[in-house]
Amino acid sequence: MLAVDKVSIQYGARSLFKDLSFTVRAKERWSLAGPNGAGKSTLMKIIAGIETADTGRIIKAKQTTVGYLPQEGVHHKGSTVFAEAEKAFDDVKQLQEQLAEVEAQLETADPQTEAYGDLLEVFGDLQLRLEHHDISKMKPRVATVLGGLGFKESDFERETGEFSGGWQMRIAMAKLLLREPSVLLLDEPTNHLDIETVQWLEQWLRQYGGAMILISHDRSMLDNLTNRTLAFENGGVEQYSGNYSFFLREREARKEQTIRAYTNQQKEIEKAEKLINRFRAKASKAKMVQSRIKQLDKLERIEIEVEGAQVDFRFPQPERSGQTVLKFENLKKHYGDNKVIDGFDFTIERGDKIAIVGVNGAGKSTFSRIAAATEEPTSGERTEGHNVSIAYFSQTHADELDPDKTVLETMEGNVTKQAAGNLRTLLGAFLFRGDDVFKKVSVLSGGERGRLALARMLLQPANFLILDEPTNHLDLHSQEVLQKALLDYTGAYAIVSHNRSFLDPVVTKVLEFIPHQPPKVYYGNVSDYLEKKKADIEAEKAKAAGKPVKSGAKPAGATTGANRKEQRKREAKAREERASKLKPLQTEFEALESEIASLEEEKDKLTNKLADPEFFKKGEESAGAMKRFSEIESVLEPKYSRWEELSDKIERMENA
Repeated sequence: MLAVDKVSIQYGARSLFKDLSFTVRAKERWSLAGPNGAGKSTLMKIIAGIETADTGRIIKAKQTTVGYLPQEGVHHKGSTVFAEAEKAFDDVKQLQEQLAEVEAQLETADPQTEAYGDLLEVFGDLQLRLEHHDISKMKPRVATVLGGLGFKESDFERETGEFSGGWQMRIAMAKLLLREPSVLLLDEPTNHLDIETVQWLEQWLRQYGGAMILISHDRSMLDNLTNRTLAFENGGVEQYSGNYSFFLREREARKEQTIRAYTNQQKEIEKAEKLINRFRAKASKAKMVQSRIKQLDKLERIEIEVEGAQVDFRFPQPERSGQTVLKFENLKKHYGDNKVIDGFDFTIERGDKIAIVGVNGAGKSTFSRIAAATEEPTSGERTEGHNVSIAYFSQTHADELDPDKTVLETMEGNVTKQAAGNLRTLLGAFLFRGDDVFKKVSVLSGGERGRLALARMLLQPANFLILDEPTNHLDLHSQEVLQKALLDYTGAYAIVSHNRSFLDPVVTKVLEFIPHQPPKVYYGNVSDYLEKKKADIEAEKAKAAGKPVKSGAKPAGATTGANRKEQRKREAKAREERASKLKPLQTEFEALESEIASLEEEKDKLTNKLADPEFFKKGEESAGAMKRFSEIESVLEPKYSRWEELSDKIERMENA
């Protein structure tokens, strides 16, 4: 369908990638993985025809169409939301022409070739899309997609210019999904979506008939949707035949293989150099020595990337607060007739790790601002507990940074003596490395300013953190650094986010905001919340049918001391069960690792012996060595399989 052929691009002295080639076939799902700035978005723009590569080309069949959704910057005006979305069907005639072309190519193509199979896939995809574009189906499809992306029916006839940037991106996404190009390019599509919309989008994309290339910092989405990975690392690009989790496992396996190959090659080089040095001065051996020197010169030497130091950031541990951190009684927040929060009782306690979720506009950010005391409620009480200090991150904090200061100066103005030594480490974790720390805030992109505002806030030794969408501009490595810091943090926190893979390891309670309803509390992480919410929906159906029901959540005000005590008992029991299941697996895993290491060491010694031609003159000893070498290889294979099986089991159990 589409091929990237020897594409290279360079900015100044820095090469993003060189001679990059890969092929996207029908229905393949590719992810572009790697740190921010590695070239993922640039490659996507080159494929979309927005940027031009220094060398190489993008090859695509005449009937192949490419649709691109950028991270931001799309704006619509001059039509209603529904009318704008309907513009996606302007190319129905073009689809009909493409179908006729493919049909003609099928008549002349050889049925035995791979190209014929690709043509059949494209033919089927075009037929399916033309069926979707049946006039009678167009309006229902537009309504379905707009509804799935969070638009209410009352929004359909609103003018597009009335909507904010995040909703403008949803309009663009709706048009792209309805147009159904052959290759769909999505650059961080979930940045402006809530959890429910992300789930809907995933489901839609699973059933998508075309191919897809995806950039996302949501690991769950990458794992659920993709089956090929293009990894941008250390100035190179590697292909992997699996999703993001497969890429991580396979990358480690490849590193180990490279290290083994490097070690073996170094041994061979050392032997050759010893022989050369030993016989260099002997005229009778000159021919042999020269031959070995030429062999070494021609040898393609294996190189190992030297990894930078692992970033390990920890929050300044705060003073202990009282048991109650914040208490809200009959909290109300109205904007005119819009009652965003209307009578809300809730208590945040020491050690609470809360995810705040819900559809956009339900009150998540409003509640965060009230909790942080940056916005006053319309009525009701907000009471801080004993010795509570609050640190708050919002997207608007990025706009409040001093544009005349450098990145480093911005951090130094907010640092305690305790945290001063962590400045460069923390900045590195949030992708400010080397000379980046001397850039002025005025030249930073919106994403860079957001990361800097978050890093600055994290230096404050507060015992209650409020983070509103902290991961929007963080790559997966930076998210992991923040996750680890949160897991070690002894204070309480509340995080507004739609990123399930980020939230799941770090939260134990979910507060869901629902338009025109009291918020609900779910115990557990976000995956638990989604399961329990599904149970709530089933319970509502059962209730409507007159059957007994069991709900998965309680209104926020219903949280009592007895509830909390019972929750702590359940959590302790869960930890005990987890430990009892994990311990035997970990014991077997450690023993197996030790066995494999011993066998590998023995195998290496035998390899060295068998590499020496003189050793084969030793008759029985060499025969015994060869036999033992074969035995070790046959034993190692099942042990490696079991090792991998145990590793996966332990990882799944720890994640669960």
